[in-house]
Amino acid sequence: MERPDKVAFLGLGIMGSRMAANLCRAGFEVHAWNRTRARAEELAAEHGAVVADTPAEAAAAGIAITMVVDSPEVEEVLFGPDGAAEGLGEGGLAIDMSTIAPSASRAIADRLGERRIAFLDAPVTGSKPKAEDATLTIMAGGDAAEFERAKPLFEAMGKLVLHVGPQGHGSMVKLINNTVAAVNTAAVAEGIAVGRSAGLDLDKLVEVIGAGSGASAMLDLKAGPIIEREYEALFKLGHMLKDVRHCLTEAEALGVDMSVAAAAERLYAEADDAGHYDDDFAAVAEQVG
Repeated sequence: MERPDKVAFLGLGIMGSRMAANLCRAGFEVHAWNRTRARAEELAAEHGAVVADTPAEAAAAGIAITMVVDSPEVEEVLFGPDGAAEGLGEGGLAIDMSTIAPSASRAIADRLGERRIAFLDAPVTGSKPKAEDATLTIMAGGDAAEFERAKPLFEAMGKLVLHVGPQGHGSMVKLINNTVAAVNTAAVAEGIAVGRSAGLDLDKLVEVIGAGSGASAMLDLKAGPIIEREYEALFKLGHMLKDVRHCLTEAEALGVDMSVAAAAERLYAEADDAGHYDDDFAAVAEQVG
């Protein structure tokens, strides 16, 4: 399939700004829109993107990527006044790389389908460092032919790029992944809290866990910030809480009891209530011990 030469990128936050920059580096003509225009202007100044005044103007590129917080924001960017769906038109392709509920992804696909616009739910995992160096994992749900159409774009942003199934499966895989990560981080935090109370050398504790059966990516990434109590956001706690809650809702609808995830949700909710929404989700450690 022919490689697209233009793409709209809608949403330039911690992740989106870095993903869009990698598309520019890969030679795509990126038409950028962000609610705060200054971020699109920064992308234009640093990487040669084209600044658009509205999502519809950006989406005239024919393919539009959304990277925002949750489904209400996706729907607003696509279907609101001057929304991207207007600019895409028949034969266009919308790709949502946000993390939203699978049911929301399917509903958005249906609305776009009425306009003969294709849709992929293609969330990512890897947080800020992997967004920066284009090594994200990208999991896409939707039509296989549309996945192939989008694949050159995905490969400019990610290292592992997978078509995981029909509409909504990308979103579901992502929610499960994030929920496992949230539970794992809470467990790491609890282990460190016990070690701190016991007067252990925490660096050696983490070294032993990392060499044994307790090793994990979350141990590698989050043990240091938890020990130092420094929570610069790579992925916001409030966003992780949202993802866990979406996963619990989907699991309930499927008749699956996620009791461990539910316990983690309570800890993240307490951390959110304590003012850690904008901190890295490692700040869940403040609610244990």
